[in-house]
Amino acid sequence: MSLPTALASGADPRAGLTARLRQTSPIPLDVDLTCRAGQVLALVGPSGSGKSTILRAVAGLTRPAEGFVRCDGEVWFDAATGLARPPQHRSVGMVFQNYALFPHMDALGNVMAAMGHLPKAQRRERALSLLARVHLDGLAARHPAALSGGQQQRVAVARALARDPRVLLLDEPFSAVDRATRQRLYMELAELRRDLKMPTLLVTHDLEEASILADTLCILHRGRTLQTGTPTEVKTRPASVAVARLVDIRNIFDGVVLGHNEAKGVTLLGWQEHVFHTRLQRDIAPDTAVSWCIPASHVLLHRRDRPTRGDAENPVTGVVSDLLSLGETVRMTVALGPSGARITVPVLVHVVQRNGLEPGSTVTLTLRAEGIHLMNPAPQTPGGMHPHP
Repeated sequence: MSLPTALASGADPRAGLTARLRQTSPIPLDVDLTCRAGQVLALVGPSGSGKSTILRAVAGLTRPAEGFVRCDGEVWFDAATGLARPPQHRSVGMVFQNYALFPHMDALGNVMAAMGHLPKAQRRERALSLLARVHLDGLAARHPAALSGGQQQRVAVARALARDPRVLLLDEPFSAVDRATRQRLYMELAELRRDLKMPTLLVTHDLEEASILADTLCILHRGRTLQTGTPTEVKTRPASVAVARLVDIRNIFDGVVLGHNEAKGVTLLGWQEHVFHTRLQRDIAPDTAVSWCIPASHVLLHRRDRPTRGDAENPVTGVVSDLLSLGETVRMTVALGPSGARITVPVLVHVVQRNGLEPGSTVTLTLRAEGIHLMNPAPQTPGGMHPHP
């Protein structure tokens, strides 16, 4: 679930960051970004997808071959005119993956080092205030080596804010800390952003992290924007099979649209010997070949003591081929139909135990109509199913 947007009512419609970045080398880029004041935009994609290069382009640390970067209506970079403001004139706060703190300076000195724009007499008090804001009261005199990973990250955030930036850039800021610390830092960033009236770009490879912290996800692959939308939109309505794979949807198949039932508000999807009800997607013509996917959260194990309600539940019967324990849940894989196409569904451990499920068990699954999403087809593999990477 996204955090609430902190954009003030009546804000200047130009407020925020917009960027168009194009180049073919050394790292290809074909990206369009918009991040409003008070919002968090997460750049998500595998290694080598250009995430950090985009941050560096916004900060002025690299210059793309084509495009522009604008903040609050002010041009920071325009390839067409040759304008390229240096980093120190872009008012950007940046938190690096390794924090990049000065080891010979204490926490207070690290924060004050970013305050060249303030009179010397104001720097100490301002730095102490920022350290308190990130919950480091009493630790101002400690050097980075004497701070935990989470504390170093907080110093890095305080130093980024010390520049009074108009844009905050976070490059994998939580990757170097353990899970428990990461959860606490998520909460602290959520608190901070309620007061920050600036656009924030977050680079992460962690989809769960991006979904928790961001208003908008930008899915990247090989330097190109594949889809931009809210976390819910991207994770449940991927624009393509490629996006579906990148957001870890494992249940991807091929079918054909049979028609639309306007009265019931459904589109009919043919797959193997089944006819599924899906949400109405009238823009796809009947007899169109499509790829379709369904997030695991929309696949339900049918109760053996209750009959199905027929087509309305999209029931399918198959054989359990694998049970993978993942803490309190089990990822169950079920082979369906003569092709043996496989579908995964998360099941609680006690449900597996109560139903005596094991490889070879016959089960019935419900594919929720609102969870079935239709896409343009991708190249097929035998069995009518796209392999998950």
